[in-house]
This record gives sequence, structure tokens and C-alpha cells, in this order.
Amino acid sequence: MRSTLFGLAALVLLAGTAHADVALPSVFGKDMVLQRGRPVPVWGTAKPSESVTVSVAGQTQTARADTKGRWRVTLTAMKAGGPHEMVVQAANEIRLTGVLVGDVWICSGQSNMQWPVNRSADATKEIEAADHPQIRLLSVPRRPKESPQTDFQGVWVPCSPKTAGGFSAVAYYFGRKLHQRLGVPIGLINTSYGGTPAESWMDAKSLKKERKLAPLLGRWKKRLDRARPGAGGDKVRQSPHRPANLWNGMVAPLLPYAIRGAIWYQGESNAGRAEQYMTLFPAMIRAWRAKWGQGDFPFHFVQLANFKARQEAPGESAWAELREAQRLTLAAVPATGMAVIIDIGEAGNIHPKNKQDVGARLAALALAKDYGERVVPSGPLYRKAVTNGKRLVLHFDHAEGLCTQDDEALAGFAVRGPDKTWVWAKASIQGTTVVLEHPAGKKVLHARYGWADNPACNLANGAELPASPFRTDKLPLTTAGKH
Repeated sequence: MRSTLFGLAALVLLAGTAHADVALPSVFGKDMVLQRGRPVPVWGTAKPSESVTVSVAGQTQTARADTKGRWRVTLTAMKAGGPHEMVVQAANEIRLTGVLVGDVWICSGQSNMQWPVNRSADATKEIEAADHPQIRLLSVPRRPKESPQTDFQGVWVPCSPKTAGGFSAVAYYFGRKLHQRLGVPIGLINTSYGGTPAESWMDAKSLKKERKLAPLLGRWKKRLDRARPGAGGDKVRQSPHRPANLWNGMVAPLLPYAIRGAIWYQGESNAGRAEQYMTLFPAMIRAWRAKWGQGDFPFHFVQLANFKARQEAPGESAWAELREAQRLTLAAVPATGMAVIIDIGEAGNIHPKNKQDVGARLAALALAKDYGERVVPSGPLYRKAVTNGKRLVLHFDHAEGLCTQDDEALAGFAVRGPDKTWVWAKASIQGTTVVLEHPAGKKVLHARYGWADNPACNLANGAELPASPFRTDKLPLTTAGKH
């Protein structure tokens, strides 16, 4: 209760009232996790010009509030451990107990990130086993706002059978894997909102800098110009789909909390505008990093799962185009990773229940890329295609032990010859490559793999991780020009 009261007090203070007690925003609280190994900003409000002292884990830092009562200190890097007590002292005193130092991860996206443990596979068993007191959970309320906010109402809680059920399943399984492997405290901040597009999660200034996003912003400007005061107009202005609204209400209040990185599961709401996502998604990641001011922190994301009815013949797919936009982000933005889940979706369910493998695959990326653990980070990722006579030879990264997941013949490869018609390929594994031939003996010009909403595809590596869908061609996309 005390932590909740501190959070509410901070909300009042940070809104600019005359109350003058020293206060912290809700991202700081009892049972929180502070980031190890890097400077940790701590901030809040107090009387104008008042001296504020913050003490924790054997160090003390002091700052003076400015003329608006805002103050900030920076703690020097700390080692993993705890529990500690943080004391914030001015005219009044705040004591936050149970504070751990470890790794903090932001967990964001739309409904598949929001989806809780208690609605996922093996929920009862997983909740009963969720006794991990050194994993701490914080949920940001779903709250679109028209301007950047400085606080929210939320409380850190230790992970337990009482608290895990309503928390993000993907985030929990990700954090559990890290904690089990690394043995350090893990803080998970879930800020996700079902059915929302990526532009809602990006700040307005950064959106305006991207020339290719001008049509998207122009479309919203027309909607806002037509939105008259009252219920209808308010609904448009406060929509969670409006560009920047979720950044304002659900990400801005977290800044500049020290973090280890971010995980992201989103894209379904942008599938109809997949070509635009090729600009939007990398720009969003760069914007988050710029706003956080912590350099190129790790940003790992989930590629869309298989979904909808299966196509019998090669064809076009907006979901495949969105997956391609996600795949291309790996090369466009440093320190990113992509968890491929093309094998664990459900045709009739946009929210597949197997969230354990999603979290585990995200964790494998982090363990390999960010922690230097000897873990295979990914399934095969297309690198290049080399023409060999009429055949096309495909080269991959993470291709050790190329195989099929079901021990059947390779499936999911389509080829295009001079007749410009896509047909299923004759495909074979040769070492760490895949060799494609046209079934009619024609020269292979282009190839695609897993190019459908719900493809039948089975390429994997020795770690039993699936290959990402991809294309070798640069033909116009069906979503081109859609804003």
C-alpha cells in the first residue's frame, strides 16, 4: 500500500500541483529492479531549489531541484544483487525496500505481447510454478495520451503464483529463461496494447522526420481536422491508433529509466501496410534509442506467426510482406534480433497459445547476442542466392545442421522463371545450402520461402529452430503505396 501511495503522490506532483514533498514517479517503487553495470538515473519532484539525496547499495548522490521542482541524480554503476533499501531524503523521506540490482527489459507491442500467462498454454501448471522472487514485474496501464506524460499508476511486484497469471506470457517466459541461465535479478516492464499499429508507439517529432511517413501523418491530419469537440472527436484524438498516442502515455513516462534492452511483438496491425513498415519499424527502434539516451541497446522482436487458411499454390500475402519488412530490419538496424515463429502459430487463432517457445526464442537471442552465452540465437537466415546454371543456390546464416523439422521433403520454396509464373520448386539440402530447381527445367530467376499467410514450410537448423521466410526478388509488393 505504501508503494502505491508514493506512486499516486508522484502522479499529483509531476502533474504540476503545489504539493511540495519529495516524490518519485511510479517506475521507482518498492521491489523494483535497477539496472546493473551502467549509470542509473533517478528523478522526481520536490520544493524548488530543495536539496535531494538518494542513497542505495552503499552510495549517496545529491541534486538540487530546479525552479519547477524537478530534480535528478545519477547513481554510479552497481553490481547485481540485493535486496537493498533506497532512501530519498529532502524535507520528507521515502524508503523503498526490496530493491534488487539486475537486468531490466522493456516488453512492448500489441495483443500477442499483452496476452497473459493465464490465457496461454498450460496456464494452471505454469502459474503454480511461477515462484521466482528475483523476477520483478511492472505493468504500465493501457493509456493513450495526446501529449507526453511523466508518470503512470503502477506497482512493482515479485513474480509469484499470485502475480504471474495476469502478466504478459511472452515477457514472463523470456525473463524466466534469462533468470535461470544468468542467475541475476530480472525486471520486466510490460507496456503493450492490443490491436495497435507501430506508429502509435513512436514519438511525434521522430515521425515527422521520416519523409516516407508523410502520407500516413497526412491521413491522420485529415481525420483530426474533421474531429469536432465532443464524444466522436475525442475518440479520434485519444485513439490508441493515432500516431504517437501510446508513446505519449505508455513509453514516455518510463524515460530515462536504465534498461538492458527491449523485446517487441507487434506487426499484425500493420500487415496491410507492410511496405511502409520497412521504413516505420526501423525508424521506431532508432527513435526509442535516441529518446532513451542509452546508445544502441538490444532490441529483439518476434516475426509474425503463421495464421489464416493455408494456400495450395504460390501467391501473394500481406502477412508475408510484413515478415519480410521485419527480416530486413535486422540488416537496417544494429543490435537487433528476430525470433522466428512461423512453425508455432495457429490457423484459426491470431493469438497462438504457445507463448513458451516465443519467450524462449527471444531469450536465446539475448543470451547469444547480449550476454555472450554459447546459445544458437536463430534458425537459418537467408544471406544470398548464387546462380548455378539453371539452379539457384541459397546461402544462410545459422545454417549448421540444416534439416527439415518433420523429416519430410523440403517444403515452402517457390521459384519464378522467365515465364514470370511462381511454381513450387524442387528443393534439396546440400551441406549448409539449399539448391532450387524449376520443376519444368527452366532457369530459376527468383525464389521465395514461406511466402504465405500460413505457409507449409519446414526448413530448420541443428538447434531445431525454423528458418525465416524470405524472398530473393525485389518485385513490387501488393502493399506498395498503402498508407
